Amino acid sequence: MSIEAHIRETIESRIRSGEWAPGTRIPFEHELVTEHGCARATVNKALSRLAREGLIERRRRAGSFVARPQFHAAVIGVPDIGMLVAARGEPYAWQLEESALDPAAPDPAMARADGRWLRLTGLHHASARPFGWEVRWIDLLTVPEAERVDFAREAPGAWLLGHVPWSDARHRIRAVAATPAAARRLALATGAPCLQVERWTWRSGTPVTYVRQTFPGDRYDLVEDFAPDTRR
Repeated sequence: MSIEAHIRETIESRIRSGEWAPGTRIPFEHELVTEHGCARATVNKALSRLAREGLIERRRRAGSFVARPQFHAAVIGVPDIGMLVAARGEPYAWQLEESALDPAAPDPAMARADGRWLRLTGLHHASARPFGWEVRWIDLLTVPEAERVDFAREAPGAWLLGHVPWSDARHRIRAVAATPAAARRLALATGAPCLQVERWTWRSGTPVTYVRQTFPGDRYDLVEDFAPDTRR
């Protein structure tokens, strides 16, 4: 292994293990030169590649810092947040806050006279840091088995994707200011910029779930690949 590769691997392992959290300053170039006994150009190449890969940010005159990772999800698809976090190489954890029965539909578009809903709130964590706050309703008339699931052990979104097929979905994505409740859970200042994702899913016209997820604005983006429509 070359010295450059060794430097990259050492820094990357400290970032991915959580030893160096986002925002941590990387040792200055002259410090890395002394530590690894190499030329400054070698250190510069290693840091430049880490920056291109999105692991660090290089700031003029300030040094290099661990980047806040961006998580990518398809706009139209229904992503599994745990898989997104794991694909980024970070430890993932789900923390259930509350599970309660709720007779009221979360949205008029899903209301029906005999409705019965399971309301779940919880936090998604990446590298032991709050990543997203989720409030979810599951229609127990469509998915009665959900009432028997231990959602403290498995995130409801992941469970639904693995057990309950859906036929139709709607997304609403918007920038919002962190409410006091969201700010407290996500370790943000009230009013901080966030990305809010709302999603409705149905199965053959009957509601399955509605979820509202709030993410810090600098940690999550939405990407969709597409091609021109050549049918016209």
